[in-house]
Order: sequence, then structure tokens, then C-alpha cells
Amino acid sequence: MTAAAVPSPVAPRPGDPEITPALVAEHGITPFEYEKLVAMLGRTPTFTELGIVSALWSEHCSYKHSRPVLKTLPTQAPHVLQGPGENAGVISVGDGLAVAFKIESHNHPSAVEPYQGAATGVGGILRDVFTMGARPIAMLNSLRFGNPESARVRWLLAGVVKGIGDYGNCVGVPTVAGDVMFDASYEGNPLVNAMCVGLMREEELITAKAQGIGNPILAVGARTGRDGIHGASFASEDLSEENEAKRPRVQVGDPFTEKLLLEASLELIRSGHIVAIQDMGAAGLTSSSAEMAERGDVGVVIDVTKVPVREPGMTPYEILLSESQERMLVVAKQGHEAAVQAILHRWHLEAEVIGEVIAEPVYRVMEGDRVVAEFPGTRLVTDCPQYHPEARESAQYHPEARESAAIVALRARDPHAVAPRAEEADPAWTLAQLLSSPTVASKRWITRQYDSQVRTSTVAGPGAADAAIVRLYVYLDPRTGARIAVAEAARNVACTGARPLAITNNLNFGNPKKPDVFFQFREAVHGMGDACRALGTPVTGGNVSLYNENPQGAVFPTPTVGMVGLIDDVAHATRMTFTTPGDAIILLGETKDELGGSEYLSRVHGLTIGAPPSVDLEGERRLVETLVEAIGSGVVRSAHDCSEGGLAVALAECCVADRDAMCGAEVRIDDLALPMRSAFFGESQGRVLLSTAEPDRVLAVAARHGVPARRVGTVRADPVLVLSLGGTTLESPLAPLAAAFHDAIPMLMTRAATAAA
Repeated sequence: MTAAAVPSPVAPRPGDPEITPALVAEHGITPFEYEKLVAMLGRTPTFTELGIVSALWSEHCSYKHSRPVLKTLPTQAPHVLQGPGENAGVISVGDGLAVAFKIESHNHPSAVEPYQGAATGVGGILRDVFTMGARPIAMLNSLRFGNPESARVRWLLAGVVKGIGDYGNCVGVPTVAGDVMFDASYEGNPLVNAMCVGLMREEELITAKAQGIGNPILAVGARTGRDGIHGASFASEDLSEENEAKRPRVQVGDPFTEKLLLEASLELIRSGHIVAIQDMGAAGLTSSSAEMAERGDVGVVIDVTKVPVREPGMTPYEILLSESQERMLVVAKQGHEAAVQAILHRWHLEAEVIGEVIAEPVYRVMEGDRVVAEFPGTRLVTDCPQYHPEARESAQYHPEARESAAIVALRARDPHAVAPRAEEADPAWTLAQLLSSPTVASKRWITRQYDSQVRTSTVAGPGAADAAIVRLYVYLDPRTGARIAVAEAARNVACTGARPLAITNNLNFGNPKKPDVFFQFREAVHGMGDACRALGTPVTGGNVSLYNENPQGAVFPTPTVGMVGLIDDVAHATRMTFTTPGDAIILLGETKDELGGSEYLSRVHGLTIGAPPSVDLEGERRLVETLVEAIGSGVVRSAHDCSEGGLAVALAECCVADRDAMCGAEVRIDDLALPMRSAFFGESQGRVLLSTAEPDRVLAVAARHGVPARRVGTVRADPVLVLSLGGTTLESPLAPLAAAFHDAIPMLMTRAATAAA
């Protein structure tokens, strides 16, 4: 009798605990969900089945609260080869080439074990990309931490940065861009979002769809251990002090094995011996096998006794739910098992047949001759309940839940009514404060720990050009804030000379069962969709990370946008810094009387109030066209988006970001009839500073696209910044501005090391 013909029903496994209401609750399964499970099976589940469902029906795997909202996002375009639903999105970039890219979170693991949490987050996103058939060529990351004055925050920051650097550097994929921001809301729950971009030929695209009755299923790569068990469920819970005891759930990564697995997987895909490959990520063998079966609408049978393990006595429950790293599930062509194993052995990795694709519509798990889990058809995946929580913006303050603060009232507060500090009489003092803000300041202390030049393909590394870095206003107005996130990502890509093509997103929010949190999530997704439709940048996939909470409340709502663009000629790739004295400085876009939600209010006054700046999506589209055409014509020397800190900070960054080759600047817009703080530090959208030797050509391009543009100044050889706006002048040598920008984070970390000693 073959495994596929083993009869049911399933009997309880000797030694497994009895299924009780307490055990069900411990697995995070609600009474409603348990009733649905029993109805699906027609019997009481086994302990192994309970564990399987607790993982696959967790928020992390099923998106049971977010999926209905995500379906509203635009996902299609002629250049999209693979949209949401696979390991990564894939777009065509011409000449038969394609790019695979994806962003994922590893927030909860990084909160309890920052080094391994961040390292394994990098490993997981790498696997998502190379399982599509693409060779990873670049890594990016987006990090959020609490107040850097906190010793714990500095410990988290150091561990996360080292984990990202060690893993990525060992695998040999450059980390080319990213962003780091700090706010008290992230104090107990940091956000660690990792993005990977890979390159492939279109015909090399492969999906994770099980097919071919009788085809063998192989476990490939590292052996399975007990690390990471129930990691998916852990990521679907609020963080609390009790989670310190959950450290064993955090996986342990081995980047050297990952490098071997990368090469072996790409060779397997090109060999013609396999039909599907899937990363054993969240929920491990359970999710990879069940999801591959569901995509192919076939049955599968798995025998856990054939899975290579690194610890004796592992139960089916542990083997199925382990999230040990550097593992793949492969569906091979029947009769090609030996060829697959030969490729893996050549890379010093294991490959063992653990099951097969079957015609019977069932998901079955064996332990030798015993059936330990069995689900009808593909219902294990398709029957997960979908929820439609109440969404309501909070208008009242609840002291026990900081995220329920009176958002409506905060948004309505007039930021101009905030009295300036005495020191602000000198705008150069305010500029130095903003440049030294950990959110704005140079992240070179971090990026120097990443290898950005490995494989010698990096044109502009971290800090050299605008990257997809966003200052989000989602807390104050989720729909507007998410529109700004996408628009700013598009501007940043266009500032390098590339045309934005598509995005991947990582949606980091609190507990979706809270009406105000779900309101933030729903409105942010709708705002993201608005911007993507206007800019023609579909969403090819991403990640939802909910339950980012701790006893003090939820993190600020943080949708992270990773945007991919295409530049026609790499010779025109544009950096952000001024390089040539005498060049004209041009400002694209309009400066408005907008101060709400700004870094100025946060840094100088400790306030998050006011309405976020308005965003004109059609105007943003025209701005992108202007940048792509002007830079593509070869007349733009530098381009930098005005974002955190406003025009003054953007201008200072153009002068001092490259500390070894600083150029001064003089900018005068004396007819700007705005309050001084809005003029200097307001964060009006749709603005870019350019430097060029041919200003008339740039202005002509802007006029053709209907984008406001004016020559506002000149790049200077002497190390001084002069900025005159509306009759108020800010003048400062570059040296103190450079010190504020470049030394802020190193000084913080030095203080941390001194205190620890």
C-alpha cells in the first residue's frame, strides 16, 4: 500500500496531549475558528492538526483581517509578469530581462533577539527572490526604533544592524539603500523590514505550484531543528513581557549555507529537473507544502519520518512547524530525484524525498504508517475565515491606549500657534537641530557595516542618491500619509533618473481588532492604491505585519514602500550632492504654508500635530516625467527630494552629505510670502532641488510638463550655506552643519558603549 492510499479516519497519536478548550486557546484559535475546523474535518482534530491550523490560520500566514482590504490595490500592468500570491513579484524590464523583488518584516523576532531576528529576516527575503529564478543583486532595509537615548533601543539598533550586515555580507549581496527612523512609539516593538531585488531572464521564471501526479516532493537544504517553532503564531500576537520566554521560537541563521542554497536552487531551476520550488518560511514545512498544493489544486502526502532532522526524537508537530532556516521544498519531475540530489550534493546540501503529489484531493501527513494529519482538498488554505473588523477613527483619548489618542484633535491643532523657542531666532540653530535628529542625520555608522559594493554592480551606494525613504504622516491622516509614502518613493526613484515601475509594500500596524487601528490600516491601503493608480506603479506583492504592540500601545502606523524603477542609461544615474561650483540650482515644485506632521515640530517641540501636507498625485506624475526626461537628456548634475526637515534640510544635505567633497550654496527666494518656519522647515510635497550647468534646458522640460520651476541659486566653491527665504536669511559655515549631520548617531552609539563599559 502506498502512502497515498492510506485509509482514514485519523487517530490520535500516542503521547500527544488531549484536545481541550485551554489547549485550543493556547494555540491562538478562537472558538468560532475551532468550530469551523471541526466542521471541516467532521471530527475532533489531532494535536498535529491543531498545530497546523494555528500556524496557517494565524494572521501572519492567512492575512485573515487584511486580505479583503488588500484586494482593492492595483496589481496589474503590461510589464507585470507575476503579481501578488507568489514568493515575490516579477516585472519585465526589457531585452528579455525581468526583476523579482519583495519586502518582508521580521519585527517580533527582532524585538526579542535583534541579531538573529534581523539576520534571518534577510535570509528569508533572499530565498523569496531566488525561488522565483532570480539572482539577488541588491538588498535594502527599512528600520524603526524608539528613542535612541534609551539603552535598550541602542542595544536593539546595534544587534539589528550587525545581524543585517553579517548575513548579507556573508551571502555576498550588496545592501545599497534603506532608511532608519526613531520615535518613542517603537520603543518596545522595533520594525525590521528587509527588501531584496533580483535579476533574471523572463523564461527562467518559476512558481511555487505543485503539479504532476506522482511527482516527488523533496526537502532541500539544511536539516530541520526545533528553532522557530510557532514563529508564525508568535508574529500574530501583541508583544508583552511574557514574550521574553519565547526566544526559542526565533530562528538561527547560517548565511554560508544560504549562499550554497542560493547557487544550488538557481542551478536546479535551470536544470529542468523540477516543476516548483518554495521557501520553508513562516510555518515551515506546513505552509510551503499546503500552499503549493492549493496553488496547483492537487493533493499531497508528506512523511515526516523522511524529513532530515538535526535533533533526535522530534515529533510530527515539531517537524511540521519548525522554522529552521535555509530550507526549501521542491517538486521534482518523476524519475529525476537522483539528478536533483546530485545537484544538491555537489553544493554540500541534502535533498531527500519526503512525499509526492497525489490525485486524491487531500492534504495528508504521515509518520511512517500512521496518519497524523489529514485535511480535505485544499480547504486547509481556502477555508481560513476572513474578518471585516470595525473601522473607526478615534476622537477621544484613552489613557490606557496611546494609539487611541484624540487623532482628530491632534490633526486639527494649528502648528503655527506653537510658540518658537528663543534659540529659533537664528534659523541656523534650528537647521543644526534638524540635521542632528537621528531620523535625518547621516546613517553612515550603520551603512558602513554593510557591504554595498560586493559583485561590483553598485552605481550609487547608501547615502549617495535618493532612495525609497519615506517620512510618513499616516498617524495624523492615514489616507493622505500613504499617498505621500508612494509619491515620495516615486520622487526618490525619479531623482536618480529612473522611471518608477512598481512597488512592494510592508504594512506595519497594531492590533487589527481595535477599530482605530483597523481604520488606520484600511485608509492607508486605500491611499496607497490611490497613488499607485495615479503613478502607474502596481503593487506586485508585499507583507502585512500586524499586532505590532507592546504594553505601552501600538507603534505608529508604518506602511513601508519599496519601489523599483528602470534607468535607460546608467551613465545618467544621478546623485544627490552638489559637485560643481557655478552650477545653477533649480527648485521644482511649490513651497506652501504647511507645517503639520513635520520633523521640525517633532524634533524642536516634541509635537506630532497638524494636518499633513497636501499631495497632488497628478502633479507628482508630471514631476516624475520631468525628472526622467531632464536627467535622461544628460543636463542634470544632482537631484534631491525635499522631505524630512523641508527645504533648508534638503539644501544642507546637498552640500554636506559627501563630507569629503563638500560644496557650498547660495539660494534666495525673497518673494516667498510665507511664515519663516513654513518656508524653511515645512514639508510641502512635490519638490526637488536640482543642480545643472544648463538651467534653461531644465526649465524648458519642466514647463513642457506643467511643473512649477525656478532658478533659485548657485553652487559655491566656498564652504558656506546661504539660504534667504521671504526676507529672512540663514547663513552658516558648512563645518558645523556637517558635524551635526554626520556625527549625531556615532556619538549616540559611543555614549552607549561608554555606559556599557
